[in-house]
Amino acid sequence: SSSSSSSSPSASASSSSSPSTSASQPSSSVGTAVVKTASVSSLGTSVLVDAQGVTLYHLSGEQNGKWICTSAACVKVWHPLAAPTGGAPSGSVGSLGTVKRPGGPMQVTFKGMPLYTFAGDTQPGEAKGQGIKDVGVWTAVTASGSAASTPAPASTTPASSGGGGYGY
Repeated sequence: SSSSSSSSPSASASSSSSPSTSASQPSSSVGTAVVKTASVSSLGTSVLVDAQGVTLYHLSGEQNGKWICTSAACVKVWHPLAAPTGGAPSGSVGSLGTVKRPGGPMQVTFKGMPLYTFAGDTQPGEAKGQGIKDVGVWTAVTASGSAASTPAPASTTPASSGGGGYGY
């Protein structure tokens, strides 16, 4: 019985060391921006998500080097997907690239569109930023590169455009 009791402390020691190694992995992967696709049931389609599974958005007017979401108020709500320092973004989708944001940091792009996460999406599968109109129209990015269409909520957007809390 003494051998079994001595083996259980070592077993618990090895199991307690494995969470610490798995906990160090996410911090080491912070340097790489991973973009993949995930199905968002509220949109009825697959959209691009970041490494944490959070929906990625594009701002309608931001293309060909034109920047709109640059104010502190905007990036507080719409977080630019930061590109890894000195590396290219990786993921299960093609057409990924990087672009230099005004003021320095590199941002991940998909087919030339800068990608953002929305502060209102707190867990994977949420797309609360879909169709929001503030400095432009925010749409979840589908793997095909077209904007996700929302049949039902689209009719309610004119009502919320009168300053739905996102007037910068």
